Amino acid sequence: MTTVQPRIVDLLAEFAELEQQLADPALHADPGRARIVGRRYAELTPIYKTATELDALRNDLTAARELAAEDPTFASEAESLAAKIAPLEERLAELLAPRDPHDAKDVILEIKAGEGGAESALFAGDLLRMFLRYAERHGWLTEIIDSQESDLGGVKNVALAVKTRGAPDGGNGVWSRLKWEGGVHRVQRVPVTESAGRIHTSAAGVLVVPEAEEVEVTIDPNDLRIDVYRSSGPGGQSVNTTDSAVRITHLPTGIVVSCQNEKSQLQNREQAMRILRGRLLALAQQEADAAAADARRAQVRTVDRSERIRTYNFPQNRVTDHRINYTAYNLDLVLDGDLDGLLDAISEADRQARLAGDPALAR
Repeated sequence: MTTVQPRIVDLLAEFAELEQQLADPALHADPGRARIVGRRYAELTPIYKTATELDALRNDLTAARELAAEDPTFASEAESLAAKIAPLEERLAELLAPRDPHDAKDVILEIKAGEGGAESALFAGDLLRMFLRYAERHGWLTEIIDSQESDLGGVKNVALAVKTRGAPDGGNGVWSRLKWEGGVHRVQRVPVTESAGRIHTSAAGVLVVPEAEEVEVTIDPNDLRIDVYRSSGPGGQSVNTTDSAVRITHLPTGIVVSCQNEKSQLQNREQAMRILRGRLLALAQQEADAAAADARRAQVRTVDRSERIRTYNFPQNRVTDHRINYTAYNLDLVLDGDLDGLLDAISEADRQARLAGDPALAR
């Protein structure tokens, strides 16, 4: 433990400082800053509790051994205390292992139909329902920021915000679970549009970014080009008689975000800026991790079936995650939001990779 002791001291000092900040009413006058402090406090709480318990246990063991030297009846108590130390040391080492700095964050999840035409849009709608039901199972809050429906009831593209209620437990927020969903999802089934009953393959792309607070991302208004236009529905027909839809282009990066769900131009602009901040935060993290970017980033580059991360095979009721060679025959349950078995397997592969010093393995 001596090798990690200096880091523990620093983290415990940070924990105490955060505790003081949270007790200060002035902090809560700034909701964005308060959320950041609250998330970090929740992330450090398990480390504080484990380190404190371990320290107390070591003190008790020292006292028991001193007593056992004078009275042998205390020997069994000393042995019992000693047996509890190793599991706590292992737990603390795991908590101190490198982790994703965004794990406590909420997310913005975008789904875009790709190859497969109308069938791809229907599958994108299935993925949206899957994520909504998964969020409901966990008691998370969801908000459709923007969406464009297809003619048959699917979605061409949709942006969904997913948030925890309050501070995430142990610093494990929505990002810690849904970050694994970024990439190309492929479906194999008989489309409702197919009269001959042949199995078709189509794909939809999912992009997941941590939702950024305004204080985390600085955007120069001069770097933005903002265009307005009339919103459209399925088939391209106009659904609004005013130019309320907003398209924002971030000139330095070329990132383009569009929103048309809200009735006012101002509201659509605010929603588009939420998405833009998340994408810029994710881009900054990618640049910071440039040495491992190729291995770590499995997010969508193009919605191409060859870049799949997961396959949903309806005839076999099978779901396969290609990153960790995981296969299960419970596709119906997965699409109903029962994703925990699959995400637990990916998270465990990532945990093992981090402990082995290879954080790129599972991504």
